[in-house]
This record gives sequence, structure tokens and C-alpha cells, in this order.
Amino acid sequence: MNYRSIGEECGVFGIFSKNYVNTSKLVYYALYALQHRGQESCGIAISDRELKKVTCYKDTGLVSEVFTMPVLSELVGNMAIGHARYDSMGRNTRENAQPLTIKYVKGTLSIALNGTISNTAEIRRELERHGAIFQSTNDTEVIAYLLAKERLASASIEEAVSKIVPQLMGSYSMLVMSPQKLIAVRDPYGIRPFCMGRRGDDIVFASESCAIDAIGATVVRDVRPGEIIIAREDGIVSRTEHCTKNSALCIFEHIYFARPDSVIDGQSVYEARLEAGRILARVSPVEADIVIGTPDSGLPAAIGYAEESGIPYREGLLKNRYIGRTFIQPEQSMREESVSIKLNVLASNIKGKRIVLVDDSIVRGTTVRQLVEMLKSAGAKEIHMRISSPEFLWPCYFGTDIPDREQLACVNNTVDELCEKIGADSLAFLPLEKVHEIAKDSNLKFCDGCFSKNYPFEVPEKPSKIAFEIISD
Repeated sequence: MNYRSIGEECGVFGIFSKNYVNTSKLVYYALYALQHRGQESCGIAISDRELKKVTCYKDTGLVSEVFTMPVLSELVGNMAIGHARYDSMGRNTRENAQPLTIKYVKGTLSIALNGTISNTAEIRRELERHGAIFQSTNDTEVIAYLLAKERLASASIEEAVSKIVPQLMGSYSMLVMSPQKLIAVRDPYGIRPFCMGRRGDDIVFASESCAIDAIGATVVRDVRPGEIIIAREDGIVSRTEHCTKNSALCIFEHIYFARPDSVIDGQSVYEARLEAGRILARVSPVEADIVIGTPDSGLPAAIGYAEESGIPYREGLLKNRYIGRTFIQPEQSMREESVSIKLNVLASNIKGKRIVLVDDSIVRGTTVRQLVEMLKSAGAKEIHMRISSPEFLWPCYFGTDIPDREQLACVNNTVDELCEKIGADSLAFLPLEKVHEIAKDSNLKFCDGCFSKNYPFEVPEKPSKIAFEIISD
């Protein structure tokens, strides 16, 4: 699904070190590993704890474009946070890039957020009534105001963080860097992934374990839903006052968002995708000659389908590795144009074959139709679409950029109608009642609200991004 209109709200990484050696470069490598979570902007805030100086550099573009070696050489310190951003609101500006660094009466704060605060509009209005002035349209600046306000009445920055957690409704894996501390906090439902690792004496936090692996660190554990972890000179402290037995990790992390080499809350992402393919083969079998997948997130599910069905797995679509995820393109016309330059058909494997094409989801259905056309033009005899997720039927309020409900192909068409529209010979989705079975090793339960309308808590009638438009006009 690397070419469709679904995005996710970014990746974060943080490091607390006792030395100044290569800190910025480690964050750079980690952000490179998290680039799949956001390709529109990125940034690093780095702190020299002895000088009590914070340097922040951020811009629109890929990690490799923004952070040249001369830029990295100027980022000196022993504590840092980094961010790779996907802008689900279509406002890809430098002002919305993260981390956000502010100066206030108690000093400086830097914040990096992965997720979406569903009640941002409400909080923002209340702050504006009391004189707050905002320079960006992202949730992070709202959180910064709340933190600065609570810090004035709190004994410590971690106490202020704890006070704002009940005020924030939504999903977040967040890093807060003060002059002396690095604080990691995960929302009480654990909707977005977050883990902690060690690299010698250094403490690191990341949206996914692949970023910890990328810098030669070792994953220690996942941050618990609702947990606040404070890294400081004398070690780490865990606060669990907001931890409950409830959990609702976004199931789409396993279906699409996360890198396949990541492990999230005990579950291998790759194994989850394999299992999705196996289940599809059992519930929606078909006679065919080969199984192929759409690069990259559809490939493990295709392999699982092939293993379970006994139909040989072959490569059928080749990816141009120098083009990023085209779902990142904010305009539908740009996404559609990206398909033909991103993927090419391996005609020698396709011609005259009955094909099972496994993909991870269908959103609007326009680009999957292009894929079917490409394969049939290359000589495919039949195309049987198998989708390793249920139908998208409902909006997401927690950071997944699912279009308005009326734009969703599965809302406007039955499965048979959609099959005809995309030009396939058959179409089947992973049944909703089976979706949680793909991740049996997970330590957390899941949110599947975009498929079922079963959200982990009461959500607003409209996403806060719609209210944001009203505020901004």
C-alpha cells in the first residue's frame, strides 16, 4: 500500500548520554531507520547539559536532505531528540516540523510527538481565550503550552508531564527534553508504539525497535501504556500512575505502518504479516498459478498466502528503491502518477498466469485499479485480489490519515461492486473477526476502530483536524 492515501503521524527517537561522542549522528541514523513513518520534514534538538544550551535544526525534506555532515557537526551535546514527520493535515511547512523547542520562565523545553491529540481543538480554544498565540497548526505546540503552564505549579518537569496526561485524549508517544532530563511518555492506551533501549550507558527511546537496532543498541522493553520514564544523570525512574489494564495498540501498525523487522509489544511485525496471509489463504482460497505481493508491506502477507495455499510465490512487481512511500504525497493526482514510476511489472513471471495479488488495504481504490491494469496489460490471465486487512469503513481519530468516510471505496461499494471497478477477477478481505489473530504474541490488545467503529474511548463527532480548519480561517 506504499502508493495510497494513508499516512501515519511520524516517528520519534531520543538519547540520554553521559558523553558527547557522535550523539547527533546516532539520532541521524535512528531517524533514517524511521524514515518510513514520515518523509515530509524532520528535525533534531540537542542539549548540552553542562552549558544548558539547546540547539534545534529542522526543515522540510528527507533525513538525508536536511542533515548534511556540516549541519550535524554543529549539533553538539549529550542529550537529543529527533523527529520524522508525516503531515496528515496537508500543511508541510517548516513551522510544523518537529521537535518544537520553546523558552519559558523555567528554561527550555523540546518536544517530539508521534500521534494525534483528538481534543486539540478544544484545548487550543481554551488556551487562546487566555491569551495564547500559536505559530503552527500541530498538536505539539498545544502540548508545549500546557506543559509550560503546569510546570509553574509543579515541583518538576515530570510532575508537569503527569498532570497533562489526563487532559490529552488521543494517541501519543512523546519525548520531552528539559535541560537535565529526557522524558518518554506513552498514552494510557498505548495506541502508538514506543520502546526503550540501551547502548552501553546510554538510554534511548524510539517509535520502533528497528531504530534501536540501527544504532547498535539493545532493546530493553516497551514503554507501558500510560507510563512516564525519566532518564537523568543518576539513572531512570518509571512513573506508572496513569497505567491501566486497558490497551488499544493500532492494529494497522502490524498491517502496514511499522517496518517488518520491528518487534512491537512482544509481536514480530513480519510474523504478523505472514499470519495475515496464511489466514487469507484459509478463508479465501482460489485456484491460481502464482502468488505475488505489492512491495513492500504486501510481500510478507503474500509469502504467508503462498505457504498456506501451496501456490508458488513469485516476484511480479518490482519497486524503484529510490522513490519513497507514495502514500506520503498529499494530493491524490500525485499519488496516482507515482504508481507507474514506483512499480514495474516483471512480465516474464506474469504473462499467461492466474495471479493472486496480495496487498495490505484498499482506501479509495483508484491506484489498485491501476495495478490490476498494469498486470493485465503485461499478459496476466486472471487477477485475484486478496487484502490482508478488513475493509476501511470508519474514520480514525488517533493519527492515521484515513480520508473522509464518503471517500472510502468500501463504504460506497459492496465487495462485488468494488471488484468490478478495479478490474479484478475476484476480491476478498481479511475478515474483521480474524484481524486480531494476526498478532497472537502481542502483549497488548488492539484498536480496530477504522474497520469496526469500536474505538477505545469516546471520540469527537469530527476529528480535531476539521475543527482546526475552522480555527485557522
